[in-house]
Amino acid sequence: MRASIAAAAGLILLSRLGGAQSAVGAPTLSLDQVVQSASITGSSPSAMAWSPDSRTLAFTWDSAGTGTRALWLVQHDGTQRRAVFPAMPVREFAWGGGSRVLHLLSGDALVRVTLPGRLLPNGSADTIAIVGRDAHEFTPAPSGALAAYVRDGDVWLVSLDGTSGTPRRLTTVSVPSIATVALGTYARLDREIGSGTWGTAAPSFAWAPDGRTMAVHVVDRRAVRKVPFPYYLGTETQVNELRRSYPGDENESRQLALVDVWSGTMTPLPFADPTSVQVLNYSWSAQGVLMVDRESDDATQRWVHVMRPGEAPRLVYQDSRASRIYTEHASSWSHDGRQLLLTTDRDDRYRVHAVSLSDTTPRPLTPATSDVQGAAMALADGGIAWLSTAPVAADRQLWRTTSGGGARQVTLRAGTHRVAIAPDARMAASIVSDDITPPHLVLVSMRGGAEQVVTQPGGPSLAAAGLVAPRYVTIGGPGDVAGADSLRAKVWLPAAAQRGARVPVIFGPLYSNTVRNRWGGTYSLLQQLLVQRGYAVIQVDVRGSTGYGRDFREAFLIEWGGKDLDDLEATKRWLGTQAWADTSRAGIFGSSYGGLITVYSLFKRPGLFKAGVAGASATDPRFFGSDDVAITRRPQTHPDAFKRGALQYAGGLRDHLMLIHGLMDDVVPFKTTADLAEELMRQGKDFDLVIAPSATHGWTARPQHARYLLGKLITHFDRYLRQSP
Repeated sequence: MRASIAAAAGLILLSRLGGAQSAVGAPTLSLDQVVQSASITGSSPSAMAWSPDSRTLAFTWDSAGTGTRALWLVQHDGTQRRAVFPAMPVREFAWGGGSRVLHLLSGDALVRVTLPGRLLPNGSADTIAIVGRDAHEFTPAPSGALAAYVRDGDVWLVSLDGTSGTPRRLTTVSVPSIATVALGTYARLDREIGSGTWGTAAPSFAWAPDGRTMAVHVVDRRAVRKVPFPYYLGTETQVNELRRSYPGDENESRQLALVDVWSGTMTPLPFADPTSVQVLNYSWSAQGVLMVDRESDDATQRWVHVMRPGEAPRLVYQDSRASRIYTEHASSWSHDGRQLLLTTDRDDRYRVHAVSLSDTTPRPLTPATSDVQGAAMALADGGIAWLSTAPVAADRQLWRTTSGGGARQVTLRAGTHRVAIAPDARMAASIVSDDITPPHLVLVSMRGGAEQVVTQPGGPSLAAAGLVAPRYVTIGGPGDVAGADSLRAKVWLPAAAQRGARVPVIFGPLYSNTVRNRWGGTYSLLQQLLVQRGYAVIQVDVRGSTGYGRDFREAFLIEWGGKDLDDLEATKRWLGTQAWADTSRAGIFGSSYGGLITVYSLFKRPGLFKAGVAGASATDPRFFGSDDVAITRRPQTHPDAFKRGALQYAGGLRDHLMLIHGLMDDVVPFKTTADLAEELMRQGKDFDLVIAPSATHGWTARPQHARYLLGKLITHFDRYLRQSP
């Protein structure tokens, strides 16, 4: 076992965001502000797209916080920010063939917007066709004369040149859902062109460059088991059935097909095992070659094929590893279409490898000391750009290759960036956020340098909210696997702790990949509210997190509720060395996996936490989702993994547990919490059970649920942790 860094070298503090925090006075946040957060968070820009000439960036934005997004434009140098027909709500948009025309989905209409020019000083907005309010994934054909979109589970075509205002249904694969209540993740059409239940980067469809052929992603759920979910809020109780598989079941079928755009003839592609293999991505090169990136549901195997219409797929890349868990694989084409750019975990870190169509030997393009997030972005000069964990694992920064073959950081603002690069690769737009700054839009030169702020972050109440920046720390870990010698955490301290008082500490929300410098929405504000109420708050990246090497990430396989508890215990030991931490008043909370680790902590490590709140806790692996075979495998091959349910440990509960669950949760069925509650009652345990009749897995998504359930969470911690023993 590797020696603990804390024991060997003590604490390493990595101060971020200006170093020490400012003292916080009287609380300025309320639970209502946490739940109805628009006045603090404002509205984040979204849907960035550069014009073909790279001179103008378009994006959608609700600048006034009215709940309606409009189309906005800004020039590449950050000037002339303006709304285009601001009274027109916009769901999606795409640039036309030039840089003065855009097509918008607004209400049930497809609208052509012509920007102001010499011949049209005021611009124009003209309805082309009525496409329906549920039309989405609007994508013009390469020729610009047609566009496609998805509606009711099929692909539809619409003319953009004015020859016909009536959309045409291209495919006829859709089969209605069996669900009678449209709530939850699995309330999907029985058959559709669209994403899998647990979506990947794969689009619903993709135009071939000649505009005559389209690749489509067909999802068929008709063979998936039916699972009942009672719904109590109708006139009478009704049984809402959903297509939902469990580990070991047959999953939904995910197949690719080629469609002739003129005839509608659909030709399935000959890829095997569609009920156990997902399509990660597919896309066309400019030369008309289709790339298909597939991965087994258990994440152990990956295959990448290329093909032209009428030809058989050719395998150009394959790898496998039995220890893999959920992956962050991604793929794209090089600018010249001669190479694939594959984000892979072949090495200790996620790196981009180039795979030539003529020589399929993978060639690494990005550094071996940091992780790449997402797909590489091909640049017009032949280089690539990517989002990276360098230089700080908590951030996601934009990097690019240099002419000499090296790597250069482009964005400098600390935080998490989501970028769109101009076609000429001279400028990038980024929606960036950090721990105390909501998402906002900036522009930056691809040569690097200072960012130009396009939209100010946050709403009118942000400045008065008294938000406190966390401190990033490295602490000694269990040391049982590479990457676990040290653990990364972030800590928010209340004013009393900064004055020298000992304060209670709350871990949460617990999950993997939480030590990230980014805005976390409702949970970010909940953490701030807890700090203002006198708690220190800490999050730690337990095993399974990305950014610390492959061994640490894959040590999570079939170890949830096991060795991840060692990571929490190591963090608690570190807290015991801090003068401000009263470790006799430690609490923990989380949802889904975070609820799981909360329950297992209280059951298997009594006394580690005095109180815990477990939301939607995934405590019975037999009822995990089919996607969770990536961390559990299947009962047919790994039966012991499915004997790790929490009921057998219920006798260990000594501390104060609250269970929260939505009755319409189809990701972690309420049945599992009902079983657990019944067992706790049978054993005479004292605990609290809080439900919301129509809440789904995201039980804070609706304001009424969030207000009630988060209020219960705060009351639970106040009752058991706030006062000194």
